[in-house]
Amino acid sequence: MRRYGMYDASRGLTLAFAAALAGLALWGASQIGTQTQGRFWLALVIVAAAGLLLTLASHVGTWTKGLRLRLSPSTFVLAFLPVLVCVGWILLASQPGSGWQEGRIDSWSDSIGILGVVHSIGLWHGALAFAFGLVLGLSLDGVPAGTMDMDTVSAYTGGPADVEAPLAADEPVAAERHWAPQRRPAPSSATPTEEATQTRGRAPAR
Repeated sequence: MRRYGMYDASRGLTLAFAAALAGLALWGASQIGTQTQGRFWLALVIVAAAGLLLTLASHVGTWTKGLRLRLSPSTFVLAFLPVLVCVGWILLASQPGSGWQEGRIDSWSDSIGILGVVHSIGLWHGALAFAFGLVLGLSLDGVPAGTMDMDTVSAYTGGPADVEAPLAADEPVAAERHWAPQRRPAPSSATPTEEATQTRGRAPAR
């Protein structure tokens, strides 16, 4: 368990530092306010960036571990895009004054009977923006830097069945196997006549 001591300590300090930066961003957003449309969207962008920063803190050190950040397409489509639509819908409906597309969003929400729900959730627009940044950060994942996505490999090779297994670390490459000296059988001390006699005396394999 001792070998995880430094890792746990550095990870804890990194998360604490990211949380401090996120708190500073939230304080800055509160100073901007949401009285006008410009201030409203600027403050929410800062809040969303704070949520994204807190999520990315878990990926600090990814490169030192031999990993790279990868955007998961399935997570992006199944998780982030629905959140983007829902959060964008509510924020557009809850912006101050008669903002861009606010009347249309209110009209659509009233037509499908969710206007009251939209405005109730819109009171927590800061929490929505923060969660939006979190989900965006969670769409990223750390994968080994030396690997390729199976979709990319399939596009070049014609399918997963054509993908060859990677060579082992101690397995020689093709050039090394080609130039490696071939082992020849040790010469026999028997005379040609004796070898022919021994060959005739062997029983045929069944």
